[in-house]
Amino acid sequence: MSAPVRFALVGTGNISGIHAQAISEIPGAQLTAAYSVAGLEPFCEKWKCAAAGSIDELVARKDVDAVCITTPSGSHGEPAIAALKAGKHVLCEKPMEINVEKIDAIIAASKASGTILAAVFQSRFGEGARTVKRAVDAGRLGRLTIASAYVKWWRTQAYYDSAGWRGTWEMDGGGALMNQGVHAIDLLTWFVGVPVEVKANIATLAHERIAVEDTAVATLRFANGALGVVEGATSTYPGWNKRIELSGDKGSIIIEDDAIKFWQFEKEEPGDDAIRAGGSTSAIGGGVANPMAISTEGHRLQLEDLCNAIREKRQPAVPGSDARNAVATICAIYEAAKTGKTVQVK
Repeated sequence: MSAPVRFALVGTGNISGIHAQAISEIPGAQLTAAYSVAGLEPFCEKWKCAAAGSIDELVARKDVDAVCITTPSGSHGEPAIAALKAGKHVLCEKPMEINVEKIDAIIAASKASGTILAAVFQSRFGEGARTVKRAVDAGRLGRLTIASAYVKWWRTQAYYDSAGWRGTWEMDGGGALMNQGVHAIDLLTWFVGVPVEVKANIATLAHERIAVEDTAVATLRFANGALGVVEGATSTYPGWNKRIELSGDKGSIIIEDDAIKFWQFEKEEPGDDAIRAGGSTSAIGGGVANPMAISTEGHRLQLEDLCNAIREKRQPAVPGSDARNAVATICAIYEAAKTGKTVQVK
């Protein structure tokens, strides 16, 4: 068996535990070190890893092959670039950064150092999502006509009050779209491509003491002329599963979290009945009303893929370049809402 891929974590907040647990479940992976400005010692004691005194110290360690960035969204860039420049591979939590300029700088650092850059979009690893992707790529929808994503979740006021960075443009990068809706928007762009233009409205309706939106609605236009809608919210009690609807002139698909709810095409193929009868449970998903009510399975699959990509010297299943698509779409939605204009996605 080849040597384990040795990981370090930057940031020891809520999501870091998901990464640490997932790493512990992979035979070919090992957590060796961590760095954080707060909560470092308890984390390292729990997960039996070394505590680094700084980012520079962490990325200089010889027992670190790859670094997971699990800090607040608006502080991903600096540690990611430091790790890449030090020759470490990087897996960066969503969103990779809060604007495309910062994401482009991270991607450039990866290209310059020849290291692997992967983005955390664990929803792509579900069998339901992969089944949908194969059907779309095979042209089973025909001409795409409507492609929409709905993330109607709930977050308490206590959630936003629990950390100073939550609900801020400077560190959260936005609200219901950038923090919660980003996974569904990533799936939408993965399935059918990035929209070319958007119109939007956003509002803060159910929470206090936050600068960002808890409710958003956008209309999209795709390159082939297809239209779509994005609804994102943390204002809809009690919340329900994220939902993506894809329709064309030859077929339609609905997927909730990773469960396929509707699967119908003009031309049936062997296996369609089995997909329709596949049930509604999913090992990947959650977070509807509780951000920590998520499985580690998606992260485990993604980290395992990164380990294999490092050994095989290939790109990961979700390369860093893909992380740009959802953020570019969300930033265009914010600009459209602010200006009242139709905005091109860049």
